[in-house]
Amino acid sequence: MRHLLNRLTPPQVLTFGFLVIIFAGAGILSLPLAQKTGVHVSFLDALFTAVSATSITGLAVVDTYQSWSYLGQAVILIMIEIGALGFMTFAILLLTLTKQRIDLKARLLVQEAMNLQKLSDVRMMLTYVFTLSGIIQVVGILLLSVDFVPRYGWGKGLYYSLAHAISAFGNAGFTFFDHGTMAFNRNPYVLVVWMVLISAGSLGFLVWRDLLSFRQNRRLSLHTRLSLGVSGWLVLFGFVGYLITERLLQVVPDLSLFDRLVDTLYLSIAPRTAGIEVVPVSQFSGSGVIITMMLMIVGGTPGSTSGGIKTTTIGILWLQSMAALRGAEQVNFGDRQISRKVIIKALMLAVISTGFVLAVTLLLSLTEKIPVGFGLEYVMFEVISAFSTTGFTLGLTPNLTEFGKIILMLVMLIGRVGLYTVMFSVLNIHTKPMRHQFPSEEIIIG
Repeated sequence: MRHLLNRLTPPQVLTFGFLVIIFAGAGILSLPLAQKTGVHVSFLDALFTAVSATSITGLAVVDTYQSWSYLGQAVILIMIEIGALGFMTFAILLLTLTKQRIDLKARLLVQEAMNLQKLSDVRMMLTYVFTLSGIIQVVGILLLSVDFVPRYGWGKGLYYSLAHAISAFGNAGFTFFDHGTMAFNRNPYVLVVWMVLISAGSLGFLVWRDLLSFRQNRRLSLHTRLSLGVSGWLVLFGFVGYLITERLLQVVPDLSLFDRLVDTLYLSIAPRTAGIEVVPVSQFSGSGVIITMMLMIVGGTPGSTSGGIKTTTIGILWLQSMAALRGAEQVNFGDRQISRKVIIKALMLAVISTGFVLAVTLLLSLTEKIPVGFGLEYVMFEVISAFSTTGFTLGLTPNLTEFGKIILMLVMLIGRVGLYTVMFSVLNIHTKPMRHQFPSEEIIIG
């Protein structure tokens, strides 16, 4: 086994590690002890739940509260935590606790999993990851318990606070209430706490490290500045867009103006891979559904608990487009120049992601039934939600065919592990040196 692992590349080990976590979780969820009395969940549905939890998506083919016992729900929460922080992070923690040496292979794996530029950042980032995520989630539990304990009592209140602090920070989208979450669209306090937890998880640990050390260094990295800038513009775009398209959320009756504004702000943040639904997305206008899909496909920041093609990818492509329109050959942001290698990588990711989403949408449109009143967006919304690990649904997931469940599981896994990682794992791509160059020739475009 050790010999096999030594032969695998870091992307292959990461993909293999997620698969091990998924099948181990599915095996436990298949046990009668993990399911509520009188409920039988098939292995395929247990596997789908395990994939959704480990990929921190939140799409569910069975109701979480109605189907899983407290043991099953605990397993789901553990998989969410592992999926959010990365299984290699926990592996390194285990090595550290047992005082074993962390070799170069392990460091390279963590560097790959957390999108680190320097190998020397590994140990420091691991400290940041565990310390910061622990503090944020504990604070989230305490803040949510202020509302949940008086509402549900000490036992349920603390459990709901724990479960939904983990789910919100992990941008997982799973909910564990014995009722729906729509009642919270009139609870601005809980929504604000969720917004803070979701934003904290979607920013990424590299950004948090920069922010926490700003007083000492007096500067922010280009990655942090671009991530914060794009994130701010996306929140503003979503807030204004939903105000216009949904007419102050008229789909929810009898809301005060303040509640409507808070709900709209929450909506501009939640599609960034969080997936905890407090407003019925299925009742949105066509324009509102498109805005939601746009926010979902972007997702959060690299190295965070979010999915999507990431804020920095969109930011780099926007800067490249503006530079090209001005006739500039260099792409600058702040006081730095963005390398061509990064720009090409961002463009490739956007193109491949778009092609992948369209291909899966075409495939599922042939196998899944689209209800009356919906069009192709019914399928595409679900594919984007799975790929960006968001968890919002228009209603397709609970009604998937077995083939559809398998396809969506693959989409969720690819969305969490990353297209690059999966491509390098499957294709085993290696850079080959060019021994010659071809002459260049212009091609007419536009």
